[in-house]
Amino acid sequence: MFEIVKKELLADKIYQMDVKAPNVTARCLPGQFVIVKDGEDGERIPLTICDYDREKEIITIVFQTVGASTEKMALLNEGDSFTDVVGPLGCPSLLCEEKNLEETKKKKIVFIAGGVGTAPVYPQVKWLKEHGISSTVIMGSRNKDLLFFTDKMAEVCDDLHITTDDGSFGFHGMGTDQLKALWDEGQRFDHCVAIGPMIMMKFVCKLTKELGIHTVVSMNPIMVDGTGMCGACRLIVGGEVKFACVDGPEFDGHLVDFDLAMKRARQYKTEEGRKKLEFEEGATHHGGCGQCS
Repeated sequence: MFEIVKKELLADKIYQMDVKAPNVTARCLPGQFVIVKDGEDGERIPLTICDYDREKEIITIVFQTVGASTEKMALLNEGDSFTDVVGPLGCPSLLCEEKNLEETKKKKIVFIAGGVGTAPVYPQVKWLKEHGISSTVIMGSRNKDLLFFTDKMAEVCDDLHITTDDGSFGFHGMGTDQLKALWDEGQRFDHCVAIGPMIMMKFVCKLTKELGIHTVVSMNPIMVDGTGMCGACRLIVGGEVKFACVDGPEFDGHLVDFDLAMKRARQYKTEEGRKKLEFEEGATHHGGCGQCS
């Protein structure tokens, strides 16, 4: 059992939980995720590790209630436990590996976090700060009530910009608008990490391609099973079939077919859609989720 040692409501329908998970803290790195499960018959929910304390053996996860399983998860409190916390899974961020440290130090890095994408951006920025590497962060949300981690992010980045779609806080506009404004002011970046809704990442990549900024995106929004078995996170990257949970979750954003990924995600939500995808994709679909075959 994996005890919840702290629970906090960060914003509307957005929760943070600190969970005792020694099996994860022993070797996790920024960019990786865990699968949590509440009860023997509970749904497997993949969630990014947004912080960790190796000494206390605690990981921090952030989630937004979007369906029955996350609503049920939000009812858990301090002292309750998850049946399973499996991880770390996925590949660590390339920026946050010791072997890449010298190359990373040469980069002018900007992060663009949209909505709950702030959670997986935070551990990367924190790791860079701890290793003497500066970064610029653009955090965006629909309105000020959905913002979280603003103080925490300000502590670990060197230049924080907050945007809201409705102008209720900070810069009035989207993350792409803020990036373009910074660029027009003469700030130059050669590496961008964008994490958030797929439509947001698509338009970030469209802009950064025009500006000549290498861009990495995290495709965790499309993960379901988290082990490569269900086929939900199948996507095309540079003309090749990839699975976000085992090959990623990070990919070169300029090579990701976002239109296909978004269309496929909508289709995967229905039983008929899953059957059609299984037929069309054959052996590259996978299908071990028990719903597709």
